[in-house]
Amino acid sequence: MSAVAGNFDAWLRERVDHTAAVLDDLLPPAEDDPARLHEAMRYAVLGPGKRVRAALVYAAGEASRTPNGTAAAQDLALDAAAAAVELIHAYSLIHDDLPCMDDDDLRRGRPTVHRQFDDEALAMLAGDALQPLAFDCLAQMPIAPALTVQAVRLLARAAGSEGMVGGQAIDCASVGQALPIEALQHMHRMKTGALLEASVLLGGVVAGASSTVRAGLESYASAMGLAFQVVDDILDVTADSATLGKTAGKDAAQGKPTYVSIMGLDGSRELLAGLREQACAALLPLGPSACRLRELADYIIGRSH
Repeated sequence: MSAVAGNFDAWLRERVDHTAAVLDDLLPPAEDDPARLHEAMRYAVLGPGKRVRAALVYAAGEASRTPNGTAAAQDLALDAAAAAVELIHAYSLIHDDLPCMDDDDLRRGRPTVHRQFDDEALAMLAGDALQPLAFDCLAQMPIAPALTVQAVRLLARAAGSEGMVGGQAIDCASVGQALPIEALQHMHRMKTGALLEASVLLGGVVAGASSTVRAGLESYASAMGLAFQVVDDILDVTADSATLGKTAGKDAAQGKPTYVSIMGLDGSRELLAGLREQACAALLPLGPSACRLRELADYIIGRSH
């Protein structure tokens, strides 16, 4: 689809449905042995979700396409990258919800995996199995081997101890502490921002983005990775559980430091406005091809859940 064609809501719905179909094909069939493990994996991945990370992959790919690229191969590579980030995200949510972590019963309006299957070990193993499947997706992309290696390293770093997992470790260790704003931003750039940033950059890598486009994507991704968490913190204190699809007020109840607890609602909203400006400014050199990324910035910042 052209980056300038069609209504954004229709484009996003199509991307959400397409990503779900790609994931459905990639995941092992529920009846294959070990069937209960595969059922749990599919439950976690194929449930309702915004697919923001996948949408960022596709939007960045649209902004990065080169005339000498092979469209069919790029489409398949973008599918693989979008699936990979969604698999990593789903695995992280399974683990985050476990009693040893956030201990939550609700995710996306449904029972969390360990509650649905009444089996914490199965839930942990389902998350464990989704992570290598993500890298298997990337390894099969029909693009230049050097770009595949870049993509694999990019996602590995975003998901590991210098990214998402490291941020989660800091978050767990920070319960009940009053963090300075710099430390809070560092934690969330790792915990939430790293995978969102990787989603944008993966779209650029697999679509063959030029150095100029990559620079714009990096600045945009940095701003949006942080903005996503600021919105989450605001919603945690302003929305109810039914709207969020997860337990509202959980961060405050657990004594976790958030932007709202440190900066207040007004300060958090001011920060969010500044991050939106940074994201939009970063896309100016990319021109009309980056329209979906601009629209996604507004969608992420304006979301209600």
